[in-house]
Amino acid sequence: MADSPSRRALLTGLAALPVAAAASAAAAERKERRSKKRKPAKPKIQHVDVAIIGAGVFGAWTAWHLLRAGKSVRLFDAYGAGNARASSGGTSRVIRMGYGADTIYSEMARDSLEYWKDLSDSASAPIFHNTGVLWFAPQGDAYTAQSLAWLQANRVGHEHGDVSWLQNKYRQIQFYQGETGILETEAGALIAARGVQELIADAQIEVERVVMPAPLFSKKTKLHTLPDGGTADHLVYAAGPWIAELFPQQLMNRIVATRQEVYHFGAPQGDTRFAPPELPVWADFNNGRIVYGIPDLEGAGFKIAIDVHGPTVDPDTMERQLSPAGIAEARAYMQRRFPGLATAPLLGGRVCQYENSSNGDYLIDRFPGQEHVWLVGGGSGHGFKNGPAVGKRVAAHILDANLAVEPRFSFGAKGTVAARTVF
Repeated sequence: MADSPSRRALLTGLAALPVAAAASAAAAERKERRSKKRKPAKPKIQHVDVAIIGAGVFGAWTAWHLLRAGKSVRLFDAYGAGNARASSGGTSRVIRMGYGADTIYSEMARDSLEYWKDLSDSASAPIFHNTGVLWFAPQGDAYTAQSLAWLQANRVGHEHGDVSWLQNKYRQIQFYQGETGILETEAGALIAARGVQELIADAQIEVERVVMPAPLFSKKTKLHTLPDGGTADHLVYAAGPWIAELFPQQLMNRIVATRQEVYHFGAPQGDTRFAPPELPVWADFNNGRIVYGIPDLEGAGFKIAIDVHGPTVDPDTMERQLSPAGIAEARAYMQRRFPGLATAPLLGGRVCQYENSSNGDYLIDRFPGQEHVWLVGGGSGHGFKNGPAVGKRVAAHILDANLAVEPRFSFGAKGTVAARTVF
């Protein structure tokens, strides 16, 4: 009789199975993607059509669209593209299309997804991961029902079902009786800082590490002077959490930066339940708040975030250490919803910020009384996914001065910031 295999050999063989499957999937992805070598940045010129202040997702996509339209652009950022203090820094973001009754954002996300896919397909490493996005909420939740109606009407790929469907499909999640769910099959996750840096490389533009002040306005001003003596016809301030600091009279208490924490936990060795394809991006709409997460992508671990506005902060001076209370809250949530991660070790995390606008909508408008100065911001925690559509909109305004500003994105729609949460 042949010797029985040892327990160690069995475990070794079993552990190799998901690794082999993952390697096969990665090889298939590489065959589909056609990465291209990025050309070096074009030489800097002293006079440009547009100077953009802020090399985050809004500023970078604005530059990309303007350059594709034949405009000359300079791009400035005090700390560099995708830096650790920026709202566009860090590892990953969600891209999904269900926005309840806010169909303007659904349409922007659908438009943006195509741009992100194209960038990802030509990048040296993927920017978009098509994990799918799972929503779950109590039956009768209006936001979920409205999102489902939009997905159906616009023929966007999805699945949906009751709590039995959820339990059968995702056994690693503890669902509650009466819950329903939607899986957006075409959606997923974006790699954040690398995505912004790859986009800027694709635009063939250099990010200039300059602290740009607010402009000095004068009725006689026809050209805007840049720090090195250069000039620009138009200015676009896409300064993220710094925008209210630059324009305090106009934006103080209209756009406010708040402290947020995200956490990455490590699943047990060989446990693939918390990584794609077994787990998609997920979002829990319950008890008046949103908790969401991203499966283990690129070895970063299982990511969880509790989408509640934190205290107001200064992005320059904020200490970025995770709080024991926040970690404990995340662990308590995982014990309820993801019991397989109840004792998972904390791999790391990130302290970042939202820039919350008063109505939860973006700010995309001219500076009052200034035809050629634009202010762009108010990502409110959900702006990254829509970066391509925001940049496209800003570029369209600069190319066509008669294009009307979306009322929801205007200065007139911005009062004092409330505690509205938009994931």
